[in-house]
Amino acid sequence: MIFSLLIGLALVGCSGALITRAIALKGLSASERMNQIREYGLAMATEAGQPSLPGSGLGTAIDETASRIGRWAARHLGGFREDELRTQLTIAGLYAMSPLTFLGYRVLAAILLPAVILWMLSVIGAPVAFVLLAAVFGLLAGWVLPMTYVRRKADQRFNRIERDLPELIDVLVLTVEAGLGFNGAMQLASGRMGGPLGDELRLTLQEQSMGLTINAALTNLLTRCDTPSMRSFVRSVLQGETLGVSMGTILRNMAVEMRKRRRAHAEERAQKAPIKILFPLVFLIFPSLFGVLLYPAITEFTHALGT
Repeated sequence: MIFSLLIGLALVGCSGALITRAIALKGLSASERMNQIREYGLAMATEAGQPSLPGSGLGTAIDETASRIGRWAARHLGGFREDELRTQLTIAGLYAMSPLTFLGYRVLAAILLPAVILWMLSVIGAPVAFVLLAAVFGLLAGWVLPMTYVRRKADQRFNRIERDLPELIDVLVLTVEAGLGFNGAMQLASGRMGGPLGDELRLTLQEQSMGLTINAALTNLLTRCDTPSMRSFVRSVLQGETLGVSMGTILRNMAVEMRKRRRAHAEERAQKAPIKILFPLVFLIFPSLFGVLLYPAITEFTHALGT
């Protein structure tokens, strides 16, 4: 019994460490992610004498363990596509996470989660069939949930970029019409924009400083943030650069289009609201309302029949 308790505590501790590491990874600042982006082939020129960021000992050990497990799993998984997984991690903004490390975390989650479930159910004395079913569910959940988190984070970034892009275009319109070139306007806007869009702009400018052309840098930006508004923005800028059309005119027309698109998106979400509120209205609000309204009447009717 004591040995099982120790094993369970160790499994719970490992799970807590992984969860803590995942939460800490979500809070990485843009500068930390940029300093580690060389894993994706985008080596950055650091300032002379600038010290590297110290890493956590526990976090580094967990990352190394996950990386080793990921390399082992990659050799035994025939369908593993490292480039595709790297693209998905980049889209989600997890620049510091390598594909092999993420694969190792998926394997660890698929092992530790069912182990913890088995230990907890064995302690409370659950039926064997229920324990086996819960273990299979824990195995599938441990394998699927990390990838679900990445996709959800990518969707959140895309929504944030879609919401912030009209403000970016407004800043670009003002600065370009004030006399700045497009690259200067992008640099000024990148210093004022925060969130995922600001990170992507700074990464695009860093790629340009490393020697990429504006067309290639914007194409990479579209690859990382393939949203409808970003697609329209990048294609319009590339077309203007190719044909020599005034960038101010293109950006002003684009600003009007973005405002119309945002309004249409808001109207679409407003039309979906009645359908989304139907379930809580029927199953949560109506029963409580009927209980409050009908209970006095039912009580009086019952007392009247009783007398």
